[in-house]
Amino acid sequence: MGAEPRQIGELPADIEFERLSPLRRAAKRVLVNPLANYLPAGLVRGLLRFGKSELAAANWADPGGWQSMVISYNGQCRQIADKIMVAGGTMPMALRNRKRLGSYLIASFIDSVAAAREAAGGGPTVHVLCLGAGPGQIIIEALSRASSPAKATLVDISSDAFEFGRALAAQRGLGDRVQYIQADVRDLHEFLHEPPDIVKMLGICEYLSDEQIVTIASAAAEVMPAGSAIVFNSLSKAHGTDRFFRRAFGLHMIYRSPEEVTALMQRSGFGDFVLHREPLGVYHVIVGRRAGAAAD
Repeated sequence: MGAEPRQIGELPADIEFERLSPLRRAAKRVLVNPLANYLPAGLVRGLLRFGKSELAAANWADPGGWQSMVISYNGQCRQIADKIMVAGGTMPMALRNRKRLGSYLIASFIDSVAAAREAAGGGPTVHVLCLGAGPGQIIIEALSRASSPAKATLVDISSDAFEFGRALAAQRGLGDRVQYIQADVRDLHEFLHEPPDIVKMLGICEYLSDEQIVTIASAAAEVMPAGSAIVFNSLSKAHGTDRFFRRAFGLHMIYRSPEEVTALMQRSGFGDFVLHREPLGVYHVIVGRRAGAAAD
């Protein structure tokens, strides 16, 4: 049985989330989603190849990888098929909502930690740790949004996205405040020498088994001070196109309710969960706090 989030967080009023009208929801449920899900997979893949879909190619090379995420986040597509999928697809819209909500929450934590330290007479610069980082777009956006200066350590087992991330950080004037490390996130205690105030695990739990989540979150808990925040997400099938993603893109995601994923985080030493539901109901961005005692 899952752990119940303690609180339900309100969505920030100053973020322009993407939403679907009742008419568009009905059209997707009755027509668009069944068509996408049940057309022959070979035909769909052939059409995507013929249309030179960059989103499909990115997922075929690395399902759910950083390049497909960049395409969905940026929404600047050259091919007609990609424009349709990225601009109007529920999943890409929800991804962008998650990005906006995650960066907002992390920026808010940066400012609250910095304010508390200033009130206490000062302290080190706020440190954000990003696990399974890719290029780190959410972190870079959060650092840009925050009113207080912060620095970030971004860790990924692959360095393929680091060049893109460094260029993006430099464009935002943040090149000297982000550090990319190629490493296994389970080995944090070996290379992380400064405790993080905030840890981001957005976008990775849906590709991990239960035990992998517990192992990685426990490794994060080992280097986090009591009371520090971790930001992660659950994922539901509310986008309505799981069959399409599996058959056409080879994308196999693991769906967990907020209660299920918080139960795993609870096993890793976290509690005091606050749940934030993005408007399309596909993602729930959840904040937990490092408990005072060590995880079992």
